[in-house]
Amino acid sequence: MLHVHAHPDDESSKGAASTARYVDEGVQVLVATCTGGERGSILNPKMDRPEVLENITEIRRKEMDAAREILGIRQEWLGWIDSGFPEGDPLPPLPEGCFAAQKVEDAAAPLVKLIREFRPQVVTTYDENGGYPHPDHVMCHTITVAAFEAAGDKDAYPELGEPWQPLKLYYHHTFHYERMKALHDGMVARGLESPYAERLQDWKPDPENERRITTRVECAQYFAVRDKALLAHATQIDPDGAWFAVPLEVHQEAWPTEDYELARSLVESELPEDDLFAGLR
Repeated sequence: MLHVHAHPDDESSKGAASTARYVDEGVQVLVATCTGGERGSILNPKMDRPEVLENITEIRRKEMDAAREILGIRQEWLGWIDSGFPEGDPLPPLPEGCFAAQKVEDAAAPLVKLIREFRPQVVTTYDENGGYPHPDHVMCHTITVAAFEAAGDKDAYPELGEPWQPLKLYYHHTFHYERMKALHDGMVARGLESPYAERLQDWKPDPENERRITTRVECAQYFAVRDKALLAHATQIDPDGAWFAVPLEVHQEAWPTEDYELARSLVESELPEDDLFAGLR
């Protein structure tokens, strides 16, 4: 299985518990990280120091190494430069040479090469909105879809190795309304303050989006592994912040799955699924 992510830490915040489950079952899992996260903000106030910012590239690589060991995966850098998250009205242009400014055919090339070398059956990434509208996340989606198709085409990138066609492509659906509402209700039922109360007030349910979820992977027993991998990304994850405001046992009881959308499949499987390898076993 190959997960394609935009930045170091995305592999731990999206699908990490199901990753840990599959690793435990003997599946070989590789994470392709598109960028080094060089332009990412320091989101943990305890790490917001000048010496950290000055060495952010090296530090984020070390954090990725730690998370990789915790999850028991392989990991490869695709070598692109973080685009940063543009803000303002109008939005500023993308930095020259960054990942999101590349031509799709160029940006997809190292991923095609990796797919042909690793030969995954299953590939995961984000939906067309990137999960959230960071330009690197959107570009990550775009190149993954392109590489999924091109890797098996003998006429595409012939210099990058023997063709290999993955059989299933999934999109992560992590921060969706039903899950947030279940976690919120789980907190309220225990008399605890929910970190999602204000967000849910302004969040109109979108049944069409919820229906996109085709596959729910039971992995509650691996949530602790996910949390440990998240904490390895110390510049990005505040242990006293919103990520950990909901206790582990509430997560496990209120929403024990990680959720995906089967976006492309070359094998038959019955929907809804409970396994990313449904139809391949």
